[in-house]
Amino acid sequence: MAERKIFAGPKLRRIRNALALTQTAMAEALEISPSYLNLIERNQRPLTVQLLLKLAAVYRVDLEELRGQTGGSLGQLKEVFADPLLSGELPGDQELVEVAEAAPNAASGMIKLYRAYREQAARLSDLTALMAAEGHAPVAAGRLPLDELRETLERRPGYFGRIEAAAEAFAATLPGGLDLAAGLKDWLRAERGIAVRILPVHVMPDLRRRFDRHSMRLFISERLSPADRAHEIAVEAATLALRPAIDAELDDLSFSSAEAHRIARFELARIAALALAMPYEAFLSAAKATRYDIDILRSRFGVSFGHAAMRLTMLQRPGAAAIPFFLVEIDAAGHRLRRAGAQGFPQARFGGDCPKLNIHAAFLQPGQILAETVVMPDGTSFLTVARTLEGPSVEFGERIRRTAILIGCDAALVDGLVYGQATALDPVAIGPACRLCERRGCLSRAEPPVTRPLGLDEMVAGLSAFDFQ
Repeated sequence: MAERKIFAGPKLRRIRNALALTQTAMAEALEISPSYLNLIERNQRPLTVQLLLKLAAVYRVDLEELRGQTGGSLGQLKEVFADPLLSGELPGDQELVEVAEAAPNAASGMIKLYRAYREQAARLSDLTALMAAEGHAPVAAGRLPLDELRETLERRPGYFGRIEAAAEAFAATLPGGLDLAAGLKDWLRAERGIAVRILPVHVMPDLRRRFDRHSMRLFISERLSPADRAHEIAVEAATLALRPAIDAELDDLSFSSAEAHRIARFELARIAALALAMPYEAFLSAAKATRYDIDILRSRFGVSFGHAAMRLTMLQRPGAAAIPFFLVEIDAAGHRLRRAGAQGFPQARFGGDCPKLNIHAAFLQPGQILAETVVMPDGTSFLTVARTLEGPSVEFGERIRRTAILIGCDAALVDGLVYGQATALDPVAIGPACRLCERRGCLSRAEPPVTRPLGLDEMVAGLSAFDFQ
């Protein structure tokens, strides 16, 4: 029988290692010397037909495994190294043949990695095109004015010094012994000649507040709760009494359009209204005394839960600062309505878009306060407090508007909070957002991560519909 030389040293070595044999033991069984077996494994001697038959007889080795074709992986390796990034690395295909034969597992891993790289590049290209199509390209002119306002306010601290000082000074002039709404009504009537009227739903069906300059009357919808009515009155009073302070703060903000500038004025008036309803020093003192119990604070100052929570994000006066809180509000569909922070909303560290956050669970328990500790992938932890907020009253047949609010702070600061007992429970592992989170085995995952390829291994199925490696 004419001998056919076959060089398959690396494959023989893998067979020997899989059987946990030394070269001496295998050489003895094959009736050759250990040094000769060593030469075979280093592809310096061929595997003869006699040796192949001996391997099949002694170790029941499939001869096709030793003669197995590398064409499949070799072709895929050629595709990898044909990429412009690698095309100049190899002078020819011989090294690829050697890699495919000597280290097929490494070759398979290289192919899988290249496939993941190509899929990720394609996904990022699609994402870029989608963002551009929806007006989210990183160009100022491509943003809506409201988006520009939100981004500006989210990045900066929630404290506005001029407004705070003016609001405290103005609140001190209001008659004592009256609640906020009554005091502001008296001021509007005495100083500006404006009367406040509560209108029924059928007269003002789709507005919260309207100021009629001709009759000098401020109309408030009866749909609103007493706390929200007081807030709307405070917004009107702040617009009139605190205008210089609002203008000064507005001048410090830079916007690309007159519309964004105009919307910013409305937002600063709402912030000023909160400062009027909850004067800085009085509210800070009460917050510390109650250990930041939002329910107690809203009752004491006659405001809503949402307004008290928002006010906590604004207490960063130099020398008289509170715990730095941040806040996010969403609707039942998950749309983000607002974000704020005492030091700017911590988008990079917190994100706020994880479906495992208690702000989403709050919709299942309306009116209940949910407190828990959450931990990010990098180990950063936060205390989060969530609760639903009820919108205006509705007529029969209308669907109520309900949103949820989350207020949080760094978990290291919980000693001064009434909600600190939540840290006794195991923290909830969350991420910044599904698209950016690489936590595996997440039952709540709603979207695949843009940083990982999906379905690379057909033999594995994960806990979510978006398997990745």
